Amino acid sequence: MGVIIQKKDGGYLYTTTDIACAKYRYETLHADRVLYYIDSRQHQHLMQAWAIVRKAGYVPESVPLEHHMFGMMLGKDGKPFKTRAGGTVKLADLLDEALERARRLVAEKNPDMPADELEKLANAVGIGAVKYADLSKNRTTDYIFDWDNMLAFEGNTAPYMQYAYTRVLSVFRKAEINEEQLAAAPVIIREDREAQLAARLLQFEETLTVVAREGTPHVMCAYLYDLAGLFSGFYEHCPILSAENEEVRNSRLKLAQLTAKTLKLGLDTLGIETVERM
Repeated sequence: MGVIIQKKDGGYLYTTTDIACAKYRYETLHADRVLYYIDSRQHQHLMQAWAIVRKAGYVPESVPLEHHMFGMMLGKDGKPFKTRAGGTVKLADLLDEALERARRLVAEKNPDMPADELEKLANAVGIGAVKYADLSKNRTTDYIFDWDNMLAFEGNTAPYMQYAYTRVLSVFRKAEINEEQLAAAPVIIREDREAQLAARLLQFEETLTVVAREGTPHVMCAYLYDLAGLFSGFYEHCPILSAENEEVRNSRLKLAQLTAKTLKLGLDTLGIETVERM
């Protein structure tokens, strides 16, 4: 199929700019890998543009050009997500509504919270909810956009993950211990719940490698959600602060510390802000 680079009237098309962008990214930005996160319906367009880029010698074969396809965001009616008037939903408007909904949610749960803290927490929860809702889905499939599910404090959502992180931190506030004191503390595995949590913690690097290689952030979301669930079970069945002796107490505090660090690093990787209290 032929590709038009320049129209008769001298105008250019999207293909022209995509060719120029690929050339710029290699020659000026010195990219060694270029990932395009674009709607799956644009695949043929990209294949045509890249074929020209390769033939023209703008980007060598040694530099991968990858199309990481996206499905569509749908409304509750199963149709493409639009405004009530039938127009395209602008990201700025979407984020504004997320912030407003998060403010109401946070104020309801924390009626005495100072205004500045409430605004900061609402920003973290609202923006995080929108990001996480998108990143937690397999990007190649369509998904239903639902505010109630997105802002829920249970399930695989940003508010739940942010809360899980604060819950781990609360252990250290109750323990009144400096985390640096645990630097040399060994991890002692005696219970199945401890072993399950420790094993999952060790899989973070492997998970991150897969996410980076495959461009699949939902894999990281699934890992973090599973990790939070394992910590919850560990916390419930393996007493930390009331452990039978100091050695076991410090070992379990160390597992909690590693869980907090892993949750934060994973959420940071996804661009999700963490908070210390909710």
